[in-house]
Order: sequence, then C-alpha cells, then structure tokens
Amino acid sequence: MIIGIGTDLANIDRIARTLDRFGDRFRNRVFTPGEQRKAERRRDTVGTYAKRWAAKEACSKALGTGLCMGISWKDMAVSNLPTGQPVMQVTGWAQERLNELTPEGTQAVIHVTLTDDHPWAQAFVVIEARPVNGKPAPPLPPLG
Repeated sequence: MIIGIGTDLANIDRIARTLDRFGDRFRNRVFTPGEQRKAERRRDTVGTYAKRWAAKEACSKALGTGLCMGISWKDMAVSNLPTGQPVMQVTGWAQERLNELTPEGTQAVIHVTLTDDHPWAQAFVVIEARPVNGKPAPPLPPLG
C-alpha cells in the first residue's frame, strides 16, 4: 500500500549559483558526508547535488510535511546500490515521521528515482507499506 508520494523539480543552474555563493556552508547544511563524496567524484558534480536536493524535497513531501516540523535536510540521504539504483535512507525526525505513517504489521520501503536534463533535475519518492510475515496490510481508516 502506498502511504506517501512526493516529487520535486530543481533548477541545476540555481543549485550551481548557491554552491558558488555559499560553498561548504551549503554543502554541509544540506548534504551528508556520503552524498558530498558521491557528488565530488562525479563529472557532473552540480547535477548530482541538484538531484539529491530534489530527492530530499520529494521525500519530505512524501512524508507529508515538506521541510518543516523539525525535519532536517540531513535526516534524508540518497546513496546508490552497486547497480547504481538510488536509495533513500531516513534518520532522526524523518525516521520518526516515517514510523508514525507506517501501519502496524507493515514495514516502510522508500522508493526513489532521479533524473536530469539540464537545466532540470527531478526526483520522485514513493513510500510503500509492505506487509510483514505475509500478513495483509490493515485497511486505512475512512476519510473524513
């Protein structure tokens, strides 16, 4: 069952200007050390940062909060599997929020996809609640 969905579109040139203006102050405020290592190894460093920015925005939307209510940029981090597939990890308040959203008897799985076509970077995040031990997920409460 899907319990959250979010998307974001970031302007790569805007991220480049922000990096030029604020440098490490911006990097260290928004990106984890692992995200910074990944971006700095890439030929398209700025595009890599822009995609991760978009992913964090999309994840915060999927959590139903946006970047408010105590969520921190570094509570959400994008890394890659050996196959290159991006994965999102959450910690801190983002993990607490995810735990609140996840129905009993299920475990949350965060799906993320990233793309870019200069000057745009885009991310989609879908949070799925999967049944644990083959049990069906409980029904959602009625709306209203």
